[in-house]
Amino acid sequence: MSDQPPEEPLIETAIGRTRVTLLGTAHVSRASADKVTELLGDDGLDVDAIAVELCASRAASMTDPDALARLDLFAVIREKRVYMVAASLALGAYQQRIADQFGIEPGAEQRAAIRLAEATHRPMLLIDREIGTTLRRVAHRLGFFKRLNLFSGLLAGLLTREQVTEEEVEQLKQGDILETAFAEFAQDRADLFAPLIAERDRYMAARLRQEATTHGYKHILAVIGAGHLKGVAQHLADDESADETIATLDEVPPPSRFWRAFPWLVVILILSVFVYGFTRSPELGWNMVGDWVLINGGLSALGTLLAAAHPLTVLGAFCAAPLTSLNPTIGAGMVAGGLELLLRRPSVGDFSSLRDDVTRLRGWWHNRVSRVLLVFIFSTLGSALGTYLAGFRLIDRLVG
Repeated sequence: MSDQPPEEPLIETAIGRTRVTLLGTAHVSRASADKVTELLGDDGLDVDAIAVELCASRAASMTDPDALARLDLFAVIREKRVYMVAASLALGAYQQRIADQFGIEPGAEQRAAIRLAEATHRPMLLIDREIGTTLRRVAHRLGFFKRLNLFSGLLAGLLTREQVTEEEVEQLKQGDILETAFAEFAQDRADLFAPLIAERDRYMAARLRQEATTHGYKHILAVIGAGHLKGVAQHLADDESADETIATLDEVPPPSRFWRAFPWLVVILILSVFVYGFTRSPELGWNMVGDWVLINGGLSALGTLLAAAHPLTVLGAFCAAPLTSLNPTIGAGMVAGGLELLLRRPSVGDFSSLRDDVTRLRGWWHNRVSRVLLVFIFSTLGSALGTYLAGFRLIDRLVG
């Protein structure tokens, strides 16, 4: 496997009176880390600020080993951030497998930049958009089935593949780790290009313009992926307000009116079917209630069972799913995840070993932190499937 050529691409440009040097790097190349060290060494560039292609959460996970220990799982469940946390852990596991398999530390050039910024007391500028916002904007651009296919494929692929191919590593040298990880499971890469690449090009350029204007730096070195180099350089010349651009690209568009109303329409339909069944005969009505409880609760309980949940969590999912499916403000996953967290509270050791555990498929079930996430996801999917299967069963009873 060849490494990145020794001379990483550089673009010299300016924002007003601020000189900007853009260094295009490969996130899995030793040469890129060496280039950062060279440019920031005693005989390198005279810069007074260093920017990196990181958001606050990714920087924290990279530099603060105790960040996961402070993760509030109850808040993650309550605020419905389970899928974002699980996706972030899966991506982190993907990067770690690259490091273990090829002896290449993904993001080594970013770590080098952060280390040198701290050593020389120069400001460190985090210019990338929050990964959670990017993932939510990806999801917003996709229809329901494309979204389900993409994210289920992403999680399944990143969790089950123990080996990373050399072809993937070569792609990472030229592109972006998020794009490479997602592209395999995207039906149309055009769906991903805007939120993963084009928007982040604009965002990083706007952040550089914002920092240059606000602080008046004389010279900024920006360490960004080679796949973003051309786009960021072009957008540095944009005359639109940096603050407005950032605010726009940080927005997560709300669901359409139809999708906001859809869960309530399902509830109204199911309740109407129940009412109609009871008006025809109490026996038919109670048979329909039994079908609803057994199918909806059973599939949600099966999901929690597949996640190796505590027996009381399985029972709780069975009891909760038929009710939560008729209340769109709360989901079966919230109940099951909360119960699992109460019954098997993660230890300090679970948080400490989380990064290593999630690099292996078995580790997701072994670690109590990641298992809570699986309980939430599997019970939610089981209840969702149960809602539709039970709905068809109820209608079949009416017309049968």
